[in-house]
Amino acid sequence: MRRQPFTLHFTPALSFNVAKKHVRDGLSSMLLTDDNLWVSCDERTSLERLRRTGPHAFGEHCSYQLADLLDLPSGEDAEIDIEGMATDGHYLWLVGSHSLKRKKPEKEGADTAEQLARLAKVKAAPNRNLLARIPLLRNPATGNFELHKKAPHPTDPTQMLHAAQLRGTDESNELLDALAHDPHLKPFLSIPSKDNGFDIEGLSVSSGSHVFVGLRGPVLRGWAVVLELRVEEDKPGRLRLHAVPGAAEKHYRKHFLDLGGMGVRELRLCGADLLVLAGPTMDLDGTIAVYRWPNATQQAADSLLDAKRMRRLFDVPHGHGPTAGQDKAEGMALLDDQHLLVAFDSPADARKPGPHQVVIDRYPLAEALAAAEKDRPVKSPPRSK
Repeated sequence: MRRQPFTLHFTPALSFNVAKKHVRDGLSSMLLTDDNLWVSCDERTSLERLRRTGPHAFGEHCSYQLADLLDLPSGEDAEIDIEGMATDGHYLWLVGSHSLKRKKPEKEGADTAEQLARLAKVKAAPNRNLLARIPLLRNPATGNFELHKKAPHPTDPTQMLHAAQLRGTDESNELLDALAHDPHLKPFLSIPSKDNGFDIEGLSVSSGSHVFVGLRGPVLRGWAVVLELRVEEDKPGRLRLHAVPGAAEKHYRKHFLDLGGMGVRELRLCGADLLVLAGPTMDLDGTIAVYRWPNATQQAADSLLDAKRMRRLFDVPHGHGPTAGQDKAEGMALLDDQHLLVAFDSPADARKPGPHQVVIDRYPLAEALAAAEKDRPVKSPPRSK
């Protein structure tokens, strides 16, 4: 599949977190709103906005601190691990991984017993348990979209738009509470994300409160999971789960997808379909591919979609050999009706042409969709008796 490089230019003063990690080295989600490209880094509590500055470039980096817009239980210095963004109406939605984390052993020179003790430690990160939406409005003077804690509705000044998040406590929220009784997912809520534990990576929102959440893990006997929710604001600043018709569980539908053993790394709405970026659930190099899920937003009940019902569009190259552990595709955005952008966590040095730049890839989406339909098996008409 032909790729076209696009270069993202970041502002040095905005590019490093408290641990001195550059934003370009941890890109985890990506979203386009007209000329603005929004990206998140999995080790920050901010959203980054860029603007298209050329045919194959985005720059004019601006950063929004989410602690100024939302209530973060662990404060502004503890990562949210943002793994999905979406837009609907006049809101930007975002989701944290909702995952536990296991400490890593030190690389060299440390006492073995101490390192084994580190590897046994599993820790909750309350800021990760975030599902929220923030008013997103275009500034008519600059043409850029901006985030607000509170703002008048642009076409109905009698309405106010409020930043809001799913109701919960410092250690949980309504979604995790609901899943605590789920027959498929309950056992994985206490398992760290990199161990095939519960880990959200992907968000799409359609028709107001119609929310799809993709899971990197768990993958169950090769089947990836997407949760379908109804999320609505019940008072300023607070979102609640509402009942989902036709579901086995009250507050969500479960959709199991055959992605060849991969988990979900990003979701993107494309008409009534969902585009799915799929990749390994464990912390390893492996196949990464983009799928089309036809009529995903039209499901009336829980579903099980085998490989014949999913359309594998193309594979995305990943690190291997000298670049092992690098170039892990995690962000995906619709550039236009014809093209798709893909961004990478841990980009290889070849993707860093300058000190504050990183190269992402553009793929021909329309071409891939047409090829997938062409290769689709044609059913033979029934024989007459």
